[in-house]
Amino acid sequence: MATVLSGTSGALYYSPAGTSVTTLAATAFPATGSNITVGSYLGFKVNDPVTLAYPVGATTTNAIAAGNYYVKTYVAATGIMTISSTAGGAAATATAQPSGFGANFASITYTAPAAVGSIREWSFEITRSEIDVTTIGQDITQYAPFRTYITGFADGSGSATVYTTDDDTNLSSRMIEDVLQRYQAGATVKLYIDRIVSSGTVNETLSRSITVPVILTSASLTVNPDDGQSVEIAFRPTEAPTFDFAKS
Repeated sequence: MATVLSGTSGALYYSPAGTSVTTLAATAFPATGSNITVGSYLGFKVNDPVTLAYPVGATTTNAIAAGNYYVKTYVAATGIMTISSTAGGAAATATAQPSGFGANFASITYTAPAAVGSIREWSFEITRSEIDVTTIGQDITQYAPFRTYITGFADGSGSATVYTTDDDTNLSSRMIEDVLQRYQAGATVKLYIDRIVSSGTVNETLSRSITVPVILTSASLTVNPDDGQSVEIAFRPTEAPTFDFAKS
């Protein structure tokens, strides 16, 4: 007999809003030094894990190499970022710009969704629109004719209730603040229905989850003397969700 899952099996992981830039030209990278111009007023924070990727065919000799990094500095007003190989480490530097992009672009994106440790619950609903294709002039019988429908576009909506804490770096606090982030590209929730952890790491092969790029649409705060302070955050998908329900 199959085991019925409970809420203790679930979890919510999150990639912050404004942490995906996929239109970086070669001129965004330094010919000398460490400053990368990613764009102003994004959502990057110091020590965010990010991945730098170049398009196929790019020449990166003496440029900042592709790979996984941490944000060392980001100045929102100027849009200039520096990155380091380790959190708090020395900034990666270059003595030449990359080249050979053609019509393609480099990207810097938040590496992967991370656990929101102070989540109380999440919900996600998927719906399909219905299109009425009933025809007139049907044969008259004893019973009323039935309408005919076909399925239309899919849509979805979700929410997450997070506890507020006194840790400004907590992803739950980041999620609340991101509701007002103007540029929300990169915001993604990974909703675990059955999270299996092996040696401190999520075993994606055995876990079941839904990954959804989202926009954050509202935050509703609740404060009273009897409960922990919580915020309900609403979100909508910006793309089709990816379902991983197979344990194989």
